[in-house]
Amino acid sequence: MRRFIFKRQSGFTLIEVMIVVAIIGILAAIAYPSYRDYIIRGQLVDGTNGLASMRAEMERHFQDNRSYATVGAFVTPCARAVATRTFGNFVVTCSAGPTDTTYTLLATGNGPVANFGFTVTQADVRATTTTVAGWMTGGACWLVRRGQC
Repeated sequence: MRRFIFKRQSGFTLIEVMIVVAIIGILAAIAYPSYRDYIIRGQLVDGTNGLASMRAEMERHFQDNRSYATVGAFVTPCARAVATRTFGNFVVTCSAGPTDTTYTLLATGNGPVANFGFTVTQADVRATTTTVAGWMTGGACWLVRRGQC
């Protein structure tokens, strides 16, 4: 009598491979937008930190001179040679030179955050502008997370 010896085949069937690929595709479709928002949130902080730093300089100038504008030899931070400052992917500038009692600072995004902008005034009125879908604008706050304001 002959004995048949069967070799057991190893490997994956086509159905198993297709199911794994479908699961990976679904997970990637969910994870990628969340990851992208996470990266943007990390870079938006550069703009708000830059505005807070520049605002502190403006307030120090006001405390010393009782004016946000240049007074004699005391040059306002907005008019100094380094009036345009870069913080990460944001450039912080003064919009329309400061007066004795008012100023507006503007942070404009570049690169991955090119569609974001933040402003702050001497009265600490904050605003965010963006054209990124899903990120709301408006409200008196700096938007650093989707759906925050």
